Amino acid sequence: VSIRSEGTCSRMAKSSEKPRLRQIPSSEDMEAEGTLPEAGAESSDPARARVEPTRPGSSVKEPERTQKMMQPQEELVLQQAYLWDSYQRVQHQLLKRQPLADSPVVPTIHAGHRPLSRAQSSPATATVSLPAQDTASKTLSLPVQEQPAKPHFTTGLVYDSVMLKHQCSCGDNSNHPEHAGRIQSIWSRLQERGLRSQCECLRGRKATLEELQCVHTERHVFLYGTNPLNRLKLDNGKLAGILSQRMFVMLPCGGVGVDSDTIWNELHSSNAARWAVGSVTELAFKVATRELKNGFAVVRPPGHHADPSTAMGFCFFNSVAIAARQLQQKGKLSKILIVDWDVHHGNGTQQIFYRDPDVLYISLHRHDDGNFFPGSGAADEVGAGPGEGFNVNVAWTGGLDPPMGDPEYLAAFRTVVMPIAHEFSPDVVLVSAGFDAADGHPPPLGGYKVSAKCFGYMTKQLMSLAGGAIVLALEGGHDLTAICDASEACVSALLGNELDPLPEESMRQKPNPNAVRSLETVIQVQSKYWVALQRFASKLGCSFLEAQHHEAEEVETVTALASLSVAVMVEKRPQDEPMEEEEPMNQ
Repeated sequence: VSIRSEGTCSRMAKSSEKPRLRQIPSSEDMEAEGTLPEAGAESSDPARARVEPTRPGSSVKEPERTQKMMQPQEELVLQQAYLWDSYQRVQHQLLKRQPLADSPVVPTIHAGHRPLSRAQSSPATATVSLPAQDTASKTLSLPVQEQPAKPHFTTGLVYDSVMLKHQCSCGDNSNHPEHAGRIQSIWSRLQERGLRSQCECLRGRKATLEELQCVHTERHVFLYGTNPLNRLKLDNGKLAGILSQRMFVMLPCGGVGVDSDTIWNELHSSNAARWAVGSVTELAFKVATRELKNGFAVVRPPGHHADPSTAMGFCFFNSVAIAARQLQQKGKLSKILIVDWDVHHGNGTQQIFYRDPDVLYISLHRHDDGNFFPGSGAADEVGAGPGEGFNVNVAWTGGLDPPMGDPEYLAAFRTVVMPIAHEFSPDVVLVSAGFDAADGHPPPLGGYKVSAKCFGYMTKQLMSLAGGAIVLALEGGHDLTAICDASEACVSALLGNELDPLPEESMRQKPNPNAVRSLETVIQVQSKYWVALQRFASKLGCSFLEAQHHEAEEVETVTALASLSVAVMVEKRPQDEPMEEEEPMNQ
């Protein structure tokens, strides 16, 4: 490891010799590294940090003025890493000079104006498509009235540029599907469509090492939750021993990874991963305490493949699992539902709660009898011990012949997900919202055909649980257009906007035979734990419209039966039994 990191540093040093650097990392970056204790109060709120209007030319001079105060007393290695980071930021600013130079002509804006440094804090290599970045910097330099003086009861969004910095030293996103452009483009899309202004926008925060350890082992937390800077502050005898055992792989692109997929950036990955966890946790608490109506966390790296002691599949810490554990332990919530609709099974989440009856985990994923990554998540994995029956896998089989899409996911929600969820009756709902089942992902990354509208519809259905207390956290999804469309549909649903109708074809089509077989297996396995499932076993093959028609007929029948039993009760002595038998039909 040491040889490799020296190589990286010498590379950084060379690049940083070019310009004479006049800009140092912004206070938010310093705070993220934990080197600026006094920045916490000043920059915890992005809209109020540095509210004084920016004067032309001040964006470079002001950091220079505070340089002496902020200069960390660290070894040369870290200074070189920072210089490299700053150099990239300056390059990015030069690229974007036009919009940045234009913006100071609005000096009257106060609380709603986001600091300009946000637009240039993302490294130039952050995204595949420059247009997406263009819109990001333009929108960030516009006055955005997205943080009113007092929080209002609405949808919360969480995002921060700290999470952009987890990127491979090779600087080429085409090698790495899980890149910074994913969250950047979603954040820009929510702005362009006017959704961000209707939401409460939060910066999030970095999870503490203690929070990480409520799910992960101490060794895992030290390996992936620390960087060279904050290790200097950790007075822990075990740390050196743990770090000496680290195993990294050299990637074909020239970068470093914990495996062939999951890149590692020694300076920034730990902060990004901890920021994702802290952001999901903070949002979950605000929703669980009813400070916010619901929420969507635009975070990376993802988390659902991370188990207590392993980083894999782009994941280091299991953000949704940690948020759930924290809600159990500190929020005293008794029942939590986690729905995972990422196309890959959330092996980490399943493992963490496998014996826990208070966390119901429901995953819909491509399984193909264990032949699709990560291979876990068969329908007969139902939980163990006290948690038996609280792990539900809708394990799609049959490959892409034909691929699963809206009719199949709608059928799964109607016959498995929602009946079990209502019967469980959770206090809060957390969604591992991966969008790689969306149309637009090639076969190795998914190959399914779920529409953005369908993701919006599934969100709306889950909002009928837990009094609407639901938080979606981004997991996978790598086609930028598909994940932007899906995120937009989900946020729109969370805001309570009228949903676009589902595509006509989606509503008329019956689920394909492979899907019906997969759902039959799930119901067969799970019906001994959930009585609500038996009612749907015979209607698995129905299209969305047919199912609606059947339900309307059922309601009529139930109404007729109810009036009949009322007449009988009037004639006889009142009896409780007939009404009790009728109630499940009414739900």
